[in-house]
Amino acid sequence: MNDAFSPSERFDVAIIGAGAAGLMCAIEAGKRGRRVLLIEHADRPGKKIIISGGGRCNFTNLYATPDDYLSQNLRFCVSALSRYTPYDFIALVEKHRIPYHEKKLGQLFCDGTSQAILRMLLDECESARVTLRLKCSITAIRHDSPFLLDTTLGPVAADSLVIATGGLSIPPMGATGFAYDVARQFGLGVTPTRAGLVPFTFTGPFLDFCNRLSGVSIPCVVTCNGVSFTENLLFTHRGLSGPAILQISSHWRPGDYVVIDLLPGLDLLPLLKEQQTAQPKKELVTILSALLPKRFAQAICETALPNKPMAHLSLKDMDTVISALKRWTLSPHGTEGYRTAEVTLGGVDTTGLSSKTMSALKTPNLYFIGEAVDVTGPLGGYNFQWAWASGYCAGQYT
Repeated sequence: MNDAFSPSERFDVAIIGAGAAGLMCAIEAGKRGRRVLLIEHADRPGKKIIISGGGRCNFTNLYATPDDYLSQNLRFCVSALSRYTPYDFIALVEKHRIPYHEKKLGQLFCDGTSQAILRMLLDECESARVTLRLKCSITAIRHDSPFLLDTTLGPVAADSLVIATGGLSIPPMGATGFAYDVARQFGLGVTPTRAGLVPFTFTGPFLDFCNRLSGVSIPCVVTCNGVSFTENLLFTHRGLSGPAILQISSHWRPGDYVVIDLLPGLDLLPLLKEQQTAQPKKELVTILSALLPKRFAQAICETALPNKPMAHLSLKDMDTVISALKRWTLSPHGTEGYRTAEVTLGGVDTTGLSSKTMSALKTPNLYFIGEAVDVTGPLGGYNFQWAWASGYCAGQYT
């Protein structure tokens, strides 16, 4: 055996990545009596857990179902999500007496801080006798029955190896393509990756428009490629963000148009005609300021709409207003990329994995879980639920 891989320690299971999926997998494997080593290259575990949900951790979604997820194999996530549901994780939260609430649309948040969820997971790891090793990086992996890991804290051997290192989103938090490198090393495919749940960027006059309105939020319905979301958009110095934009970004590709209804549920033509009769001397901007944020109404009237007294608005003018506010069509220049993306779309190709165990079909005892895998959910606790479910399932078999 190569001296560089001579193990000084041996474990039943080595899990690389102490994020949501890795922690859950470690807990479940440890509860089965397995000797588990959880390895994390950062100086602390669960960094994305801590920052999630504005520091309150949107830890699951009551309505998460397999149909909500994106993947080249849409059925892959069914098994895991069916075996570990949002209510299973809620039971764990309640066991630890962590107060929580539903914010909206099934999104569950801690009443306090996200530290409570991380503390819960670490306490469960401790109860399951999991060994957690921080500031430890992997420099090489060899499968020689067992797996042999060369780490910066010394060589380790493990009968089972779990890759839970996530995707490429938020590099400042330590994100890397490590999982994809390991997948390729063992002959698994990696589907094309791109930033998901990410703000749009723009150039030219529209960027100036966004700059002017930075901080303004508007409820809307945003549509792209036949998919729609009803949420708020937010103007930023780089373009558009907010829940509606983050959601639709996962369905957008370069060159696609995004259509936005800024007044959802409102039939605008009758209202404009009514105001033309009731307030003929009022300018359009005044009428729109009662329906939309005043700063936006002023900006759109100055740049794209016929701002004149209502009495002077023709039917063609009204159609222009309706098109601008109900069918606002934009072509993003791009996105902010992995730097601010909440998730990575694509990843380890699920055709090479067992949907039941999360193990590689051609390499016994090698598992991939969480964001590293080509399964991505929408905003609102769905991706945490996939992390819990995939980690739970792998933990039953490692």
